[in-house]
Amino acid sequence: MRRPLLTAAVLALAVALATTACGGDDWSQPHPRPSAVGALGAGFVDPAASPAPEATVTPRPGSWSAVRPSGGYRVVLLTAGDDRPTKRLVTAVREWADHEQVDLRTEAVTEAADLVPAVDRAIDMGPDLVVSAGNGLIDALATVTPNHLSQQFLVVGAELAEPTHNVTAVDWSGASFRGEGLGMSSTYDPESFTAARCAAAVRAGTAAVLSGWTGIVVWVDDF
Repeated sequence: MRRPLLTAAVLALAVALATTACGGDDWSQPHPRPSAVGALGAGFVDPAASPAPEATVTPRPGSWSAVRPSGGYRVVLLTAGDDRPTKRLVTAVREWADHEQVDLRTEAVTEAADLVPAVDRAIDMGPDLVVSAGNGLIDALATVTPNHLSQQFLVVGAELAEPTHNVTAVDWSGASFRGEGLGMSSTYDPESFTAARCAAAVRAGTAAVLSGWTGIVVWVDDF
């Protein structure tokens, strides 16, 4: 007589577990401070000469590959644009998050008027890190990030002209867009946004942030 009720309870539990697995943790609740698992290899930065704020470092290829985030790392992927470079960056972030079991949420912007509000929404989610993909976000980030110094940001494939200490960027010779007021770099090359380079850029940038090297530009011409 009780089997139908038991079956219903089992089904309800299965649905609840599936929902939790898909949705990740409840970000409204506190969680342990994230940390780097593993350490940067030799040649990422010179430990005897720490880079100054806004400095550009050129790490040895692969010196970032042993670093991953601790469990429960909360990341918002903030993206704007449907061009091929942006799509490849988005794919790289998602593949990194899947491989490292990062709790990833996405805020995609489709209207120019929504750029600044989207950055605010990403911050309001309470992530450990906001990762930006898409040149269209640079001016909005330049406006918002100085007012949220406790929030870490990672810009991949572009950079802010005057970043604060909470904004880290990963760039290379074929990228380096710095905002509408400065125009596109003369060396900009969308073909440089290969899947391999984008993957390396995401890993190098997140490794820098996790290891405490923030507010700098990580240059990955070689990876």
